[in-house]
Amino acid sequence: MNFAHPYALLLLLALPAAAWLKGRRGGRAAFLYSSTGLVRGLAGASRSRAGAWLAALRWLTLALLIVGLARPRLTESQSAIKASGVDIVVAVDLSTSMEAMDFELDRKPVNRLVIAKDVLKKFIARRPNDRIGLVAFAGRAYIASPLTLDHEALQTNLERLEIGLIEDRTAIGSALSAAVNRLRELKSKSKIVILMTDGQNNAGKITPAMAAEAAQTLGVKVYTIGVGTRGLAPTPVTDPFTGRRFFQQRPVDIDEKTLQEISSATGGKYYRADSSTTLRAIYDEIDRFERTEAEMKKYVRHQELMVWFVLPGLLLLLGEIALGQTLWRRLP
Repeated sequence: MNFAHPYALLLLLALPAAAWLKGRRGGRAAFLYSSTGLVRGLAGASRSRAGAWLAALRWLTLALLIVGLARPRLTESQSAIKASGVDIVVAVDLSTSMEAMDFELDRKPVNRLVIAKDVLKKFIARRPNDRIGLVAFAGRAYIASPLTLDHEALQTNLERLEIGLIEDRTAIGSALSAAVNRLRELKSKSKIVILMTDGQNNAGKITPAMAAEAAQTLGVKVYTIGVGTRGLAPTPVTDPFTGRRFFQQRPVDIDEKTLQEISSATGGKYYRADSSTTLRAIYDEIDRFERTEAEMKKYVRHQELMVWFVLPGLLLLLGEIALGQTLWRRLP
């Protein structure tokens, strides 16, 4: 526990001195007599402690109010956060072609989305000081996570991304436009979009060229990644009559020309990820490229405890007044 105004506690030192001075002066007399002989018969009467109790309540009340004035509080968390000034939006393709099983994770075949999420999780973990957001797209583009420094929530939202959540097809232009719009109003040292797709733009009202022009105007650098092996890839197919799923070799059709044009126009770079190793290397390279000097910011969260001292103090004050006027009332 600490205090927002610790110097107010110095007033506590004045309480013993004030109590001592009041004791030396004595209490105020209830009656005045012209002669002590008039009250000689009361010499053996027992002395009431009511006045002492009322005085103790008043001193305790003052002590509690002084502690409350110092604003006691509990520090719940204290952390140094480095805000790098780099804002990143990652656009992830969720079209059905991302189900192709042409990648490996821990020596087991996985589809493109699984490896993309795994690599992206590690990329996010290496950049704790960046604001990062997510755009998920297929036939349309949606904000899966706003730009945030809360990477725990970001990782949770990333884990929720699944193929089939969005109507099929591939809207590259819409995805890039949605990502750029997230960065438009932000004042950052560097604004970056990482766009991963395994197909060609065949949906959406915004063309990739239009979205790239907007990114260039707003100073957003776009890194594009074509995800998929070269040639044919084993792709799961469902038989419409039996519902049975089986694998079929299908050609990998990535519009590399468009992706190259997007990255070239915005000062970024196009990558082809044809294996798990190359995809990890791509993110490692982007991680090295996009680094800036960090700005230190310190955030401390406090739980105020003042009410737990002021409220009892006020209740004691009211109790002292009530007792002084009733049970322990002094004669005038």
